[in-house]
Amino acid sequence: MLETPPRISYIAPMKRLRLVILDAFTANPGDLSWAPVEALADCTIHDRTAPSDVLARVGDADAVMLNKAVLDARTIAQAPHLKYVGILATGWNTIDLAAAKKRGLVVTNVPGYSTDSVAQHAFALLLELTNQVALHSADARSGGWAKNPDYCYRLSPLIELAGATLGIVGFGQIGQAAARIGQALGMRVLANRRDRSQPPPDGVAYADLDRIFSESDVVSLHCPLTPATAGLVDARRLAQMKPTAFLINTSRGPLVVEQDLADALRAGRLAGAAVDVLSTEPPAPDNPLLSAPRCFVTPHVAWATDAARQRLIDVAAENLRAYLAGRPVHQIPLG
Repeated sequence: MLETPPRISYIAPMKRLRLVILDAFTANPGDLSWAPVEALADCTIHDRTAPSDVLARVGDADAVMLNKAVLDARTIAQAPHLKYVGILATGWNTIDLAAAKKRGLVVTNVPGYSTDSVAQHAFALLLELTNQVALHSADARSGGWAKNPDYCYRLSPLIELAGATLGIVGFGQIGQAAARIGQALGMRVLANRRDRSQPPPDGVAYADLDRIFSESDVVSLHCPLTPATAGLVDARRLAQMKPTAFLINTSRGPLVVEQDLADALRAGRLAGAAVDVLSTEPPAPDNPLLSAPRCFVTPHVAWATDAARQRLIDVAAENLRAYLAGRPVHQIPLG
């Protein structure tokens, strides 16, 4: 007589996992392969899933992978076989963690896959503000240079970053990568972080938020969205900034009170801003930053280089492999 196997929190390797990916398109619109994941499970892959379809698509799956799709308490409670949730991102604000804990789910994320890509994009935004590459290129291509009597011309002030102060809010992996780029450009770096148990890297000084916003020529946001950081950059903080300063946000849209930032830009109290994230995504057509002067907006693409997306898929597969082996990694603390 076969012995009844003990109850365990992971799927035994002899059982083929039933996995549903709810919103695969942003990570892989078809230029990459889900083969590392498909080798481990019977996969049903959806490019997108409307909120009203999440429960039906999860159905009797053993595991779910998702990025921005929301897995709420109702879905978790009504998915009878669900045991594993793999987040195709670093943040986990789309999962009801209390409900996941109640069900005993294993929830994993993919930390660090886009660190260099996001830091790179933050400086792409900053360099657009300081060098106005798109403006000058468009004018040259439309005939402006050919018509100009001088061998060169400027359509806006061009700003050198060497010697300027970069203030970084949030000094995790991405903030530290941004600091290294800033230092390579000759910038002085101030950093704000909660945990100061470790000394700052050479050339970086820890600073409180008042000093960051009042002294910096560039403030770059790299902190998570929490109740404490929501609305962090409001009218009061913006009033602390130099009128010649720039604000960069490649972190989370709700860190910034968008109307306050738009008002500051329109009033000339800030030299410029550039954001890769907004409070609602996709944004409403009347989002104030879409029409604010001296404000560049990109559609949440800082993370989405080819290399970063491939790492995302590879690490998501390794997370799943570790779970199946009974040794989960990159688990989200459920409290």
